[in-house]
Amino acid sequence: MSETQKVEDRPGAGPPPANSADRFFKISARGSTFGREVRGGFATFFTMAYILVLNPIILSSAKDKFGEQLDSVQLVTATALVAAVMTIVMGVGGNLPLALAAGLGLNAVVAFQIAPLMSWDDAMGLIVLEGLLICVLVVTGLREAVMHAIPQPLKQAISVGIGLFIAFIGFVDAGFVSRIPDAANTTVPVQLGGTGALTGWPILVFCLGVLLTIGLLARKVKGAILISIVAMTIVAVVINEIADIKSWGLTTPKVPDDVVASPDFGLLGDFSLFGAFGEVSVITVVLLVFTLILSDFFDTMGTVVGVTAEAGLLDAEGRVPGLGRVLLIDGAAAAVGGASSASSATTYIESAAGVGEGARTGFANLVTGGLFACALFLTPLLTIVPMQAAAPALVAVGFLMMTQVKHIDWDRYEIAIPAFLTIAVMPFTYSITNGIGAGFVSYVVIKTVLGRARQVHWLLWATSALFLIYFAIDPIEQLLNVK
Repeated sequence: MSETQKVEDRPGAGPPPANSADRFFKISARGSTFGREVRGGFATFFTMAYILVLNPIILSSAKDKFGEQLDSVQLVTATALVAAVMTIVMGVGGNLPLALAAGLGLNAVVAFQIAPLMSWDDAMGLIVLEGLLICVLVVTGLREAVMHAIPQPLKQAISVGIGLFIAFIGFVDAGFVSRIPDAANTTVPVQLGGTGALTGWPILVFCLGVLLTIGLLARKVKGAILISIVAMTIVAVVINEIADIKSWGLTTPKVPDDVVASPDFGLLGDFSLFGAFGEVSVITVVLLVFTLILSDFFDTMGTVVGVTAEAGLLDAEGRVPGLGRVLLIDGAAAAVGGASSASSATTYIESAAGVGEGARTGFANLVTGGLFACALFLTPLLTIVPMQAAAPALVAVGFLMMTQVKHIDWDRYEIAIPAFLTIAVMPFTYSITNGIGAGFVSYVVIKTVLGRARQVHWLLWATSALFLIYFAIDPIEQLLNVK
């Protein structure tokens, strides 16, 4: 739990429930209020609303095996609908402030790795299959057992790594940090701004947003993150009107000509569950599904642990409340995303922005999900928030999550080295799954070297073995193709 979190934020510290909604969501019991939950719901939505623009761009930019492309307007509808429904389901069924939407990374795998091998229907069918298999793992208790088998210091390291990762996402998405185009010919892979220096009005909006956010947080102003997002969006709109800037990125802060847009549900239900088996070999299908499951499995695990830890909701043993329901809903979300052609839906790390605003229960999800539902009809209005106005929230939340590093015993190398690798690999490889894998494998290796292999839970042995396959997936595929 971060030092910025007040005593009244902790579970069990609040007054008796005021009404049935309070009692159902345990708002007072978790030291929260309806006001905090609403602010948290808005903050989470605004920090992840970019997915309404980005997911359609990624999926519609690719062609399947037959040269077909998905319709971008229909993808906006599918993306918003899945996010709205599954976020609300998570709020009611899991009672945690964890929003869901189409997963970044996974959608790129679908667009550029899977779709070129088969039709879009077949590709989305694999996503449905992946989600169903994850649900099976949850029902059998295996997925929850793996999470409980992780040592507490590694869970804390996951939270810290996610903090750095989400802050890095904020810096990159805002344009404050960029990849050097010819990085292969230099010793520096990233740089300040787009040219090695900060230039342009959008970067100024981001920098002012960061300063405003951290200033409000330091003064412990209620609604600090949300206030910053709204204020900087207004500033961005004004600047754009005056300067007519063309370089905002995916979302331009421009007052739309039309506020209402009609949703197009044409992609819903366009999937073939087993069609992929007729397009590629069984081995290829198995490897593709394995990669999807492993990535989704551990991305979700890291996000759930990291966000709930920051919210102060883990019990004395570091366990997430209602974990089985949360994981089942997340698995179902993957299947629903595939069935809607929106790609696999998963729990979003940007939910930490809502936690930073005080959200502690699933009530915040009703707000976030409701806003995604509104986006079905109000997409032109709700997508004017530029990343430069939303990204400061990710930087601030990164700081809040980073404070958990103090709980790790850095004098014990057997846990400190795996913790370090977990923390470092996440932002450096831009992947939660990679960081968790590096931590698991190194933990098992160090315990074995020290002659303490018996102290490692058998599930960590099995999971580490799977991660070795995951990291070596390319040579394995080459060997299988040679045979």
